Amino acid sequence: MHVFYAPDIAVNPELPEEEAGHCLRVLRLTVGDEIMLTDGKGCFYRAAISAATGKRCQVKVNEVIPQEPFWKGHLHLAMAPTKNMDRIEWFVEKATEIGFDELSFLNCRFSERKVIKTERIEKIVVSAIKLKARKPVVNEMVDFGRFMQREFAGQKFIAHCYEGEKPLLKDVLQPGEDAVVLIGPEGDFSREEVEKAEAMGFRSISLGKSRLRTETAALVAVHTMNLFNS
Repeated sequence: MHVFYAPDIAVNPELPEEEAGHCLRVLRLTVGDEIMLTDGKGCFYRAAISAATGKRCQVKVNEVIPQEPFWKGHLHLAMAPTKNMDRIEWFVEKATEIGFDELSFLNCRFSERKVIKTERIEKIVVSAIKLKARKPVVNEMVDFGRFMQREFAGQKFIAHCYEGEKPLLKDVLQPGEDAVVLIGPEGDFSREEVEKAEAMGFRSISLGKSRLRTETAALVAVHTMNLFNS
């Protein structure tokens, strides 16, 4: 059964314009056809198309199906985006399928990309959450220094490649607690950025012995957080 994203379905029985277009013009569904909806807030909805006029698609909800969270705590990944957008988009799709709560993009000293269009990222997230009922928040890019000024509940980690005693993320995560993990650009965080993060209570961690590309490291971090909080 086709699944559509309708964040306001609990109060507005109509598909968003883009989802309505896909439903009516691409899939050629019509009045009476059954569909599934997700609000991205924890519920699926079994529904049927009740009216289809032009670009508008109204539905009748027949059943609300609440979904228990697949993980505990608030899982937040903050990363410096790669120069190649394809690699960012690949990460976003896979990370959303695995499951997390919030994504932030960091503008770091050695960042290769200083601007990112979150509209495209949102579309990929929406497509990927049709396998689940919870949509992660996607934040606009922010300078590393400004990000450090935010307050975070729970555990705070920064992954980098500088020498020093760094436990594996999997060995220090506390199951069930909120967690934020920072992933740097291909040139890594600067030493000053690492020192600033540590001064703000972030703990330096390792993701393993292999040196990883940015998007691979970010995916390992998301998977580790999800696995240890499931």
